[in-house]
Parts: sequence; structure tokens; C-alpha cells
Amino acid sequence: MSDTLYETESLCPECLRAVPARLVRTAEGSVEIVKKCPEHGEFREVVWSDAEFFKRALEYEFNGLGVENPQTDNENGCPFDCGLCPYHESTTALGIIDVTNRCNLNCPVCFANAEAKGYVYEPPLEQIEEMLDLLRSERPVPAPAVQFAGGEPLVREDIVEIVAAADERGFHVQIATNGVEFARNPELAEDLHAAGLNVVYLQFDGLSPDIYEEIRGSRKILELKKEAIKVLEREGISTVLVPTLARGVNDDQIRPMLDFAREFEVIRGINVQPISFTGRTPREERERMRITIPDFVKLVEEQTDGRIPAESFYPVPIAAKISRLIGQLHGERKPEFSAHPICGVATYLLDEGDWYHPITDYVDPDAFIDALEEVAEKVGALGRKRDRAKAAWIVTKHLRRVFKGLTGKRKLARLVLDVVTKGTYDALADFHWNALLLGCMHFMDPYNFQTDRVRRCVIHYATPDGRIIPFCAYNSIHREEIEQKFGVPLKEWKERRNG
Repeated sequence: MSDTLYETESLCPECLRAVPARLVRTAEGSVEIVKKCPEHGEFREVVWSDAEFFKRALEYEFNGLGVENPQTDNENGCPFDCGLCPYHESTTALGIIDVTNRCNLNCPVCFANAEAKGYVYEPPLEQIEEMLDLLRSERPVPAPAVQFAGGEPLVREDIVEIVAAADERGFHVQIATNGVEFARNPELAEDLHAAGLNVVYLQFDGLSPDIYEEIRGSRKILELKKEAIKVLEREGISTVLVPTLARGVNDDQIRPMLDFAREFEVIRGINVQPISFTGRTPREERERMRITIPDFVKLVEEQTDGRIPAESFYPVPIAAKISRLIGQLHGERKPEFSAHPICGVATYLLDEGDWYHPITDYVDPDAFIDALEEVAEKVGALGRKRDRAKAAWIVTKHLRRVFKGLTGKRKLARLVLDVVTKGTYDALADFHWNALLLGCMHFMDPYNFQTDRVRRCVIHYATPDGRIIPFCAYNSIHREEIEQKFGVPLKEWKERRNG
């Protein structure tokens, strides 16, 4: 027997048509998506392995601002009208631009690079600038941050100019990279930092060379990544480790990565991404390797001997109320992380000398939200004549009481209050440099796809044809179409380059 939790739409993983779907609670206490294609039959896939945690996550739903200037009409329905279409419910918190599908590695698990595809997708700088302008034109809130990805973005000879173009437009600039070019060419980090690079998202699967031999084709890659981190440390570029987590491959690496992060000041986050299956994958293999967000949280608790408990993780949209208050306090709308509550969870860790302590040891997040709501009501009552100093005083009065064990934690309280009262990226950066973000974003594939999650997505690809496409819709449906349309046959590209 299974209980239906709610209904949605999904994709047939065989033909990618939209099909009705239900999220159900199983007898084993997990949550599965159940769907039936008229041609290919029924499919079931685990979404969350813990139904109680699932219900708790849904308590943090937050309605986003939506988009006032959509780029497409609603003709074929979600997720085929991306984007963004008039029915999208969130603004862009992070824009992504793939600057190439070329790579400097040849991983045996990768089927998306130029050599495997037979064509090169590499928009010229002018086209990338148009995509940047598209993201900044979004209303009611322009995209505040952009991440350049690929392929391997650092193989672009004009990557410094690309970063500079984003910085000139006011973006918080990120690069997602395997790090190899930083190890081989340390001066590149200095040039990119000078051009405006703020954060490096470093693909990092763990601390065992065996992992890299299995999924990257070489044990030596780990040493190259360590050398890249040393380069980023010398340059002072904030770095986030991004492991792709798969059961039986590297699911024992969370504690080693946490210990490793303590060795480098620039490592300010570990953002885990459980494996997604974008191609046809047998059910047995998916079940063997699939890790859901509750699985990740349990792994953290087990590998840290309970020092980072499951209860210290909260769904991403908990940050949306903070953003809305900050916008109200400063008289302008701010980006809101109004993603679906089961898209991701996170906590912040404070290094106390002996080891990490979750921020929930010092701040009650639920009480923090209650206090924010009180503040919003009082600050809102001040209207247009509100005095900013008075508003800041109200914030301070209401929020200080939610800190637990403030002895020795007054710096933490000040950093949090600065984020709220100043509302600047600099204040947020100060907080990040004093805490380690530990998070998990579970991106969807055709097997566990939900249109209600796609409509609330806050991580969007900008494309050369003037569209902004939600992350999971892009990778499940639209990527091949876009890259083929704007790509160049590999042979032709090599002839142009050599000519």
C-alpha cells in the first residue's frame, strides 16, 4: 500500500513526453514518484528516502516573485515552453552560461564533451555578452550572479575577457571548473581574480585517488586538484568543493572532505550534488547508485559521529524570507531563493578550533524566522517615512534574542545582523568567510522529474537564442537542441582553428 502525498506532472524517461504523476509514501517510509506513459508503461523512482523529512521540508515553502518579462509564451506546457514562460514562479538567483563543451579531460563517464558529441558548442564573446544582458534585464529582479560552466570553461582563450564582461555588468561572478588549468597555469587565477572572479566551484569527488581513477580516468587528477586549491589559496579566491555523490563510489568521503576543508581558508563551502541519470540507465543501476537528500543528511550525521545532526539542515527557501525582509528594509526587491523545498538543503558550520559546530548550535532557525516576520511587520508599518536607523534598531532588538549561547559568539551575531541591516554582497561575503556552507542540491533527471519543481527553479541557463531555461529542464530536455543549433561540427571547428 502507498499513500498519495500530492499530484504533479513528470516525464516519460523513454520518450520525454509529459505524463501525470503522483508522489506517494511507500510502506518502507520513503517517497516515490509514480507515473505511467501510454506507450512505455509505469515507472517508479525514489524521490526522498525519508517521508517524515519530506513533510518537514514542505513546511518551508515560499512563494516567489515570478517573472514580469517572460521570454516565451505558454503553448505546449511545462517544461517545453522554457523560458522563462509566464508560469514560472521564481526569479533567477544564479544564471549559468556554458561557454564551451570542450574539455581538457577525457573522463570515461562523460558523454557530453565535444569529442563525444562530434561538435563544438562555444558561443563567441559577443553572444555571451548578449546572454549576460538578458539575465540582467530580468524583472522584477535582475539576476545577481552568473556562473560560467561547460565543458571546461578555462580552456577558452578569452575566459578573462568573459569574466570581465560579467563584472562590468554588476554580476557576482563564478566559474565551475575541474581545476586542472589552475594547476598548470597559476597565473590564470591571478588574471581572473583581477578581472572580477569572485568564486570558484571546483569539481571535487573526494580524497581517494581510486575515485578519480574510476570516474575520471586517472589517479593523478587528485594531485592536480590539490595543487589548484593551493593556487586559489595564494590568490585568495573563495572556493566551493562540488562533489558528485554516488552510492558505493564516494559516499564515504564527506568526513574526509570536511577535514580537508579546514586546511584551506579559501574553501568556504562543500556543495554536494547527488548523481543524476540524464541518459537511459537500468533501474538496478539507478537503485544501486542513487542518493537522495535524506540519504546525504544521514551520511553526514553518521560520518561526523552526530556532531552535524540531520536536524541542522534546512531547505533552501528558508533563506527567501531573509531576502524579502532585506528588500523591505532597504526599499528594493532582492533575489529570493524560492526554490521548491525538496530541491536542496544546507547548513552553516563554524570552526571552533576542535572541529566544526553547526550554526544551529547557536541560532534557532525557526525562532529566527518568527522574529523576521515580527520585524517585517514593524518595519513595514514605518512606511515610506521609515527611518533606516530606527529600522536597524528594530531588527537588532528582535533578532538578537534568537541567538543561543552568545558568550564568545557576538561576532556571529554581528555578521548575521550586518547581512540583514546592510543588505550588501560585502556583508554576505563577510559572513561566508567566517563559516563553511555544507549543502546538497539534488538536480532532477527524467526519472524523478517534477514540473512543480521546475516552475520554482532559481538556477537558470541563459542560451544564445534569448531564452532563460531552468536547470533541470535544460539538462533533461533542451541542452541537445541548443548545442546542436549553435554548435559547429568538430572537424570544421578544428579546420577553422588551425587555419
